[in-house]
Amino acid sequence: MIPYRDDNPLFATPFVTWSLLAANLGLHIYRWFIPESDSFGLVLVYGAIPSQILSGNNLLSLFSSMYLHGDILHLAGNMMYLWVFADNVENIMGSFKFFIFYHICGLGAAATHILIDPTSSIPMIGASGAISGVLGAYLLTFPRARISVVIPILFFLYTMRVPAFFVLGIWFVFQIVRGVGALGIGLQDGIAWFAHIGGFLVGSILLYFFRNPPRFRDNNFDDIYFE
Repeated sequence: MIPYRDDNPLFATPFVTWSLLAANLGLHIYRWFIPESDSFGLVLVYGAIPSQILSGNNLLSLFSSMYLHGDILHLAGNMMYLWVFADNVENIMGSFKFFIFYHICGLGAAATHILIDPTSSIPMIGASGAISGVLGAYLLTFPRARISVVIPILFFLYTMRVPAFFVLGIWFVFQIVRGVGALGIGLQDGIAWFAHIGGFLVGSILLYFFRNPPRFRDNNFDDIYFE
């Protein structure tokens, strides 16, 4: 189930969301034009390595790792979720607070991953931890918003519109099942499942501190919010 659009109108331009999309895409394009060894070097230097972080080294990688991706599929998947869900969350918080919220969610996601695998020397990269926080905030704010999704079945693609609580609820349960399953058998599948879980929970909690009160929102938007 791949979301590609929501039916949730905006009342302000989501400048931070657009900037995050541009920054992630721009950095990935830059890595296409440098030698592969240099590109891998960027991951080693700017990816978040748990064992280094716990030693007090390379702490800035907790931020820089949010803007690095492994390949085009990794980038595309994360950016699609950011594109669909972040703009409305930015609208209910305001751009400045959303910028702070996004990065705190990323830090919370990284902290969860480090807690689960503290001795790892493998760099963690990707925006999915921060985006998971956005998903948590979206789910609690717009549970009944209609999300357009693509569902691949065998060789065919089907589209349908389903409530946000269905899409994001399934997404969160999937993260838990895969994360606990991988932890239980000691599987290293290259995906930081617990970073997704941690980011989602952090975003769900922070929502109540970062969202603007209703008087600062557009009246039409509030009508949609409570439908």
